Amino acid sequence: MDYAEWVRGLSPDVTGDTLWKIEAYRLAPFAGYLAWPDVTKLVKDRRTLELTGQLYDAVGSIGSHIAEGYSRSSGKDRVRFYEYGLGSAREGRHWYLQARPILGDAVVQHRVSLLTQIIRLLLTMIPDQRQITIREESVVYEIDLAHLLTDIPLPDDIAETVT
Repeated sequence: MDYAEWVRGLSPDVTGDTLWKIEAYRLAPFAGYLAWPDVTKLVKDRRTLELTGQLYDAVGSIGSHIAEGYSRSSGKDRVRFYEYGLGSAREGRHWYLQARPILGDAVVQHRVSLLTQIIRLLLTMIPDQRQITIREESVVYEIDLAHLLTDIPLPDDIAETVT
């Protein structure tokens, strides 16, 4: 299933909310959806049990932090939750790198790139809400988002569970 198919399966209650206009938010629950088959594969190996929970919690919390921040009335409150989302996206990226031996290069590179796109978007949103510059070096993240949303690798023995 690619991103467009995934979106078509969502309720208009979700896609009709003004929060849906936020690209970082739209990508976050999709990343969580993709994490499900990944953690399903990881949980089968005792060595990655702890990593599995950390990964799923981190990726799953990105969207919830963005949603909570978006609902706050002040920029200062929004920034705090967007920063939590930023931290969760970076944490998820870290756990995916640790999972490479089991998930494989293609899956990990895809998930890392998708999370990097969310990070890039949050790094734009945060200073916008704060009205000052975030403490980041100027980094150019060049991501082919169309490719990330259509060519989605899945762990080999899990692919049939999400189609």
